[in-house]
Amino acid sequence: MSQRLLLLALLVLAPLAQAAPRIGVATMLPGEIFWERFGHDSIVVDDPAAGAPISYNFGFFDLSEPGFVGRFVRGEMEYQLVALPFAEDLVYYRDTGRGVSIQWLDLSDAEANRLAVALAENAKPENARYRYDYFTDNCATRVRDALDRALGGELRRQMETRSQGNSYRSEAVRLASPADWMWLGFDVGLGPFADVTRSRWEDAFVPMRLADALRDVRRADDRPLVRSEQVLLPHRIAPEPRPEPQRWWPWLLAGIGVAAVLLLLGRAGPRSTLWVALPAWTLCGVLGLVMAFLWCCTAHRAGWANHNLLLFNPLCLLLWPGAVRMLRRREPGRLFRSLLLAILAGAMLALFLLWLPLQPQRNAPWIGLMLPAHAALWWLYARAGLVRQAATAQDARHA
Repeated sequence: MSQRLLLLALLVLAPLAQAAPRIGVATMLPGEIFWERFGHDSIVVDDPAAGAPISYNFGFFDLSEPGFVGRFVRGEMEYQLVALPFAEDLVYYRDTGRGVSIQWLDLSDAEANRLAVALAENAKPENARYRYDYFTDNCATRVRDALDRALGGELRRQMETRSQGNSYRSEAVRLASPADWMWLGFDVGLGPFADVTRSRWEDAFVPMRLADALRDVRRADDRPLVRSEQVLLPHRIAPEPRPEPQRWWPWLLAGIGVAAVLLLLGRAGPRSTLWVALPAWTLCGVLGLVMAFLWCCTAHRAGWANHNLLLFNPLCLLLWPGAVRMLRRREPGRLFRSLLLAILAGAMLALFLLWLPLQPQRNAPWIGLMLPAHAALWWLYARAGLVRQAATAQDARHA
């Protein structure tokens, strides 16, 4: 451990003589690894009678643990609370360039002692593990809940009545935005549950949002809950992404452009579009199967009842046999065209559900992208079938 960092922590945290421990909330800004994108936090208990300040960190997990990957896929993974010296906890954030600040809370002696005892009990090996959920039970909500219990529910009473208009989707997409694959995965994979406007209490699944909310919490005599705030480590990497409005029209323009390209290719015959359509159908079908699996077979509640299943439809995979027949210059069959119509109908249903006030999902960009493409492909192959039927009928009349 760096002696300089240890000295910094001891100087910053060294309290005056006091009857109860000093309680702080340390907030760590987002890092560059995908599981660090949402930031992190911990509760710091600074009790001179117990020695060095302790960081109670709810964010520990073990990738090498047997069965971890399977539990991660099923939404049943477990994290644990670990108590470690705060100076030791800071080393990782210093080395990776992540900023750390601490908010010292104005708690009574009884509240501080109650929280310190509860955290020490929670950190015991038999109590430390918990079922992790990205939005409703993570390292930040555990910090929030521990503080709320110590305050007799006052934290929740104040935070539940206020909202900044955020949702789980808006926060997840915002914080994941530096990694394209990550924000795309969140935006495609989250269902209507993620689009409900949340209170500041629910926003606190993001550590930085919890820190913001704590600044506005007041005690019964109207004094602020946060007594003081200090920056312990500077943030030396990319800053936290700022909120940006969701724009659907660029996606619609892209969808219209894709549809126009497909129609132009189709002038040379319906077979000419298959080199584009087959990879697209495969991707849609695979994504649809993943979304169906999340809904039917996992505890990832935020991915249930996903309307994007109607756009990235698993039925697309059933188009392969007909497409292969077309590549061999054979008739694709009635099932092929029926599937195309069903896929288009599903995309149109997604558009209808977008405007339905019951369980809405903010997936207008994906509708704008996929609906024109599905419509163009249906039109190309349905029209080709009608042309062939007309030609066959005309040949029969001539015969």
